[in-house]
Amino acid sequence: MPGLIQESPFQTITVKELHPTFGAEVSGVNFQDLSEEQFSEILAAMAEYGFCVFRNTGLDDESHVKFSERFGELDNIRRYLVGGRKPRYEHYELFDAGNIDGDSGGVLDPASGRAHSNRGNGLFHADSTFNPRRASFSLLRACELPPPGNGGNTDFADSRTAFDELPPALRDELLAHDYVGAHSMAHSRKLGSPAFFADVDPAAGPMRRHRIVQRHEPSGRMNLLVGAHLHHIEEGEGEGEGAGEGLEGGKEIPGSWDLVQRLNRHVTQKQYTVSVRWDNPGDLIIWDNRCVLHRAGGGAFEGKYRRDLRRTTVHDDSPTAWGCNSRDSAWMGFNSQAKPKHAGAVGV
Repeated sequence: MPGLIQESPFQTITVKELHPTFGAEVSGVNFQDLSEEQFSEILAAMAEYGFCVFRNTGLDDESHVKFSERFGELDNIRRYLVGGRKPRYEHYELFDAGNIDGDSGGVLDPASGRAHSNRGNGLFHADSTFNPRRASFSLLRACELPPPGNGGNTDFADSRTAFDELPPALRDELLAHDYVGAHSMAHSRKLGSPAFFADVDPAAGPMRRHRIVQRHEPSGRMNLLVGAHLHHIEEGEGEGEGAGEGLEGGKEIPGSWDLVQRLNRHVTQKQYTVSVRWDNPGDLIIWDNRCVLHRAGGGAFEGKYRRDLRRTTVHDDSPTAWGCNSRDSAWMGFNSQAKPKHAGAVGV
């Protein structure tokens, strides 16, 4: 039952469930001297719950990165540092997930290109599905938070249980056809702020392809890899890495967009979602992009209070990490369609 501390096989951590089917708050972790036994139990909790919340970790930028490296190879922001753009942090492995203007240090102007781009983060998605190699874990840490009661939660959706509870005919269709999803960051940016990005055509840029239904290896359960980056669905022709590579990819199925919307609506139903409040600087949430979706919650803080969140992202190393993409695929930062008004926006 959510909210109760559950009896479990864990010996070095305590787990409090947050939802009937996924999500947990974990306590008892010694982040300053983390043993292999305790790290193994964190991995086991992640496999069971999909995302875990850790309060008052005491992590700073350096220890955040070092801890993240225990999960695998980290992504970095270098491909986004073009046109004179400077990193906010010393560590290139840290992604800026906050609302702070890098030049002034104040709250980001809600009319800025970056703020419009960030609206796409308010839609349920899995990190990095628009990359040739998808992400496994994301580790998001609070550095500065708005005053309590001003919003800014992070919400999660259980895409494994959502698969389990698909209408049988739809589940059979997905399994029989082994559909491939074509993902684009420009697509989610446009969904988040359609008027601002009206002249951006996601279909004119590269798409990265990952199968819609996949087995989540750590738990052995099936998962729906959908979310706001999913632009359209293609026939599951070709097998293995490199199938569907290129701008054209495979053949789009009839009714593709209707199915994209149906799957996203299904996964994000109330019974599959939970909202997590940030309490204090030093709080950390880790989620597995291979079995949950997430979104940034809005609130009264927007345009008013600083919200400084920093994320590391771990490259997936499972057999399906590269989906239907070649390992030689280009990793996209800013899209060539960007106009002057889009300055600072990521993914367009």
